[in-house]
Amino acid sequence: MSQYQIAVIIGSLRQDSFNRKLATAIARLAPPDFSFKQVSIGDLPLYNQDDDGHPALAVLRLKEEIKAAHGLLFVTPEYNRSLPGVLKNAIDHASRPYGQSAWAGKAAGVIGVSVGAIGSALAQQHLRNILAYLDVATMGQPEAFIQAKDGLFDESGNIGAGSQAFLQGWMNQYVAWIRQHAG
Repeated sequence: MSQYQIAVIIGSLRQDSFNRKLATAIARLAPPDFSFKQVSIGDLPLYNQDDDGHPALAVLRLKEEIKAAHGLLFVTPEYNRSLPGVLKNAIDHASRPYGQSAWAGKAAGVIGVSVGAIGSALAQQHLRNILAYLDVATMGQPEAFIQAKDGLFDESGNIGAGSQAFLQGWMNQYVAWIRQHAG
């Protein structure tokens, strides 16, 4: 495959979020045959099964972007010991109607950053449970529960020196995972 298209789903809507910064910075660690596109989820209506027969344009766009991707990258904060509602809403939209999930058969990586000492560990575990049900092959190791602290990013928005080796190793494993599982 000459180019791997990766759909990046960020669990935070805040423009200056740590997770948006992480998504942008970690993509820079990938080889040149990987292209990362951050998928918009903030414009989705709340999921309502009554709308399955006539989804909103934003829902159709989301499903097409997921289907077109060779792999997925979920970058999420932790809200109240779980994943953010906006991320769950996007997952529900792209998995419906039943039997027409855009997620099925995709390969994914899960990572996240939070100010807490355990990073986004519980949010990631909840997300992994959901993705397993949706038939998403999720990379298990290495796990990356990143704490937001000084030096995580340098002045240019790249991964800081103290986290560079670890996150490069994570990206290397992610790249190998996607290459192994992309159709």
